[in-house]
Amino acid sequence: MGNNPADQFFPRSPRTHSRGSDDLRHRQARGRMPSSTGYLLVAFIASAGLFILLWWMLVRGGDEAPWLPAGLAASVVLLVALSAREVVMRRAWTRYLLENGIHDARPKSRPSSTSPSSKKGFSPSVHSAALRTIQKHSAAADAPSSTPEAHLDVAQLCNEYLTSTDEAIRSGSYASEKGIAIRAGQERVRALHKHHLLTWAKGQSRLLTHEAQQRARTFDKIETANRALDCIYSTLRIYPDEPELHESKLAINEFIASVKVAHWVELAERSAFKGHYRRAMDRYRDALFYLNQDVVKPEVRQAGTEKIEREIADLQGRLQQRENRTGAADSSRNP
Repeated sequence: MGNNPADQFFPRSPRTHSRGSDDLRHRQARGRMPSSTGYLLVAFIASAGLFILLWWMLVRGGDEAPWLPAGLAASVVLLVALSAREVVMRRAWTRYLLENGIHDARPKSRPSSTSPSSKKGFSPSVHSAALRTIQKHSAAADAPSSTPEAHLDVAQLCNEYLTSTDEAIRSGSYASEKGIAIRAGQERVRALHKHHLLTWAKGQSRLLTHEAQQRARTFDKIETANRALDCIYSTLRIYPDEPELHESKLAINEFIASVKVAHWVELAERSAFKGHYRRAMDRYRDALFYLNQDVVKPEVRQAGTEKIEREIADLQGRLQQRENRTGAADSSRNP
């Protein structure tokens, strides 16, 4: 056990120093935690495999110095992998925490427990140290320069504190006077848990939505926006009555619908420019399908529908004119 009494509440781990090994053993059905070492190992193996493959191909091709281009290509792959490590690992951790790491701030009872809090009571100094640790991290996360991940870290700390104290109270480790103080501390920590988890969800979803707006391809826009939705949905499972989360969910869904509408409208315009009027009308109707979803605001839906229907009517007129000209030309050739 470390010198800091709060370590009894927050066993150290590679990510947030807030998960105990006992908790990890109970996660047999969950995904494996992201590993920076594993990422680097895969990168080295991939670059080595590329080197061997290219070297073998160049040797068979009669190259006099096959190791030079093979080594250059493998080095480029390795450098790209190393430079992208931070981004890849951060996204992997966020995905892992979305799927496995965010739990309800009111933990349910467990059949058995081997944590320190279930074996013996915490002293008042340990309880105070744990609260101070959370408050310190909370103040740092609320700083203007902090990132959404800092708020998620604090939410994890709060969850571990609530889990430990709930187990201790159920096991009878606290006297009645201490139990009152612990419950009062739990109320403060629950409030912090809610504040930081909601702040993380709003901040992370805002960042991802902004990133989606900057993407060029439609698929990338939708994929990034869906990651923002994952943040909102994971928090709604814990705090389902938060109106701001529902507003954010509607805004992101409306953005996704607008991306799909814009995609089909662009395809329709290209088809119309090439003279493929029937295909253009079909693509405009695909755009209408996404435009008439419930997530789109009524005024936006009405204005967009009217514009697309005018385009379809114009295409129908052009198609009719072309068919009339074709029919007249056929009649003149075959009197």
